[in-house]
Amino acid sequence: MSWSNTPLAVNLMLFVICAICVWLAGGALARYADIIADRRRLGRAFMGLVFLAAATELPEIATTFTAAIQDNAALVLGNMFGGITMQTTILAIADIYVVRGVLTQYPRKPTHALEAALLIILLSTLLGFCISGDIVIGFNIGLGTSVLAIAYALCVMLLRSYDEEGDWVPVDLPGKFEAAADRNAGRPVVDLPTTTLMARTVGAAVVILVCGVLLVHSAEAIARQTGLGSSFIGATILAASTSLPELSTTIAAARLGAYTMAISNIFGSNLIMLFLLLPADALYRDGPILAQAGKTEMLNLVFGILVTAIIVVGLLVRRKPAVLGMGLDSACVLAVYVSSLFILYFAR
Repeated sequence: MSWSNTPLAVNLMLFVICAICVWLAGGALARYADIIADRRRLGRAFMGLVFLAAATELPEIATTFTAAIQDNAALVLGNMFGGITMQTTILAIADIYVVRGVLTQYPRKPTHALEAALLIILLSTLLGFCISGDIVIGFNIGLGTSVLAIAYALCVMLLRSYDEEGDWVPVDLPGKFEAAADRNAGRPVVDLPTTTLMARTVGAAVVILVCGVLLVHSAEAIARQTGLGSSFIGATILAASTSLPELSTTIAAARLGAYTMAISNIFGSNLIMLFLLLPADALYRDGPILAQAGKTEMLNLVFGILVTAIIVVGLLVRRKPAVLGMGLDSACVLAVYVSSLFILYFAR
């Protein structure tokens, strides 16, 4: 089947339907993860960093691997690198619509600042490989993607051990009254057996995976039919749609009062995307995939580093003013993301 021969209106409709399904499934995942974390006595930061991040990354896994098999390096790199900025902006969106106060004032531990700092290190390393060019080390796999995959595993081990250490000393910590109301509202789900919750979690993950595959096909067709190009589509429309699980889970987690899980979900998702470069590189048959990175992809990495650094500052500076119903750090992240769209459009 040639998706380009399908009318543009049909591709757009399919794109919207799949995005809605991904949104709904992502919201359910956050509720299930919060309950499972309570029952299994797992830290919410770790649940967000590993379990929730991995589940919500299924659209990126589907789109990345499908595009890599099709040797569409522009769509692979545009989706992954553009998704870093988009997913970090989700924290700003949650700050506006959900959190009473400033989101980055809630964490009691420095774990999130460490997550963001490690992400900046890995993104800077990735940018260096993109600028200098990657080399093959065997089986058509590049050195850069291999280094990043190993670094991701080490980061998870470090964060897991560090999360068990002493608390961060909070300043002007907001109250928790809004969280209790949302937890009571979801009472029927709380009463479900653990096996039922796990079965529902698997079902939601399958929905995200299937819709993610359909999203990449419709997005590629839209890119060709509109003439916008794979890089711009990957960095904007596709990255936004495949980030819907992160958006829905982050907002749902914030409504439950699980702010640590919400923040770790975003940083965990961005870290996993760097790990996914290795299997994408293995599936891509025309040499190291990082060697195909162009100006648009490198700009995406610069924006990703910038917004992550802003969040680090927000986590470290405990007292900060609110701007238009959100923290100053969230306002800066949102401004960078909007600016990046204009720059990417004219730079394509």
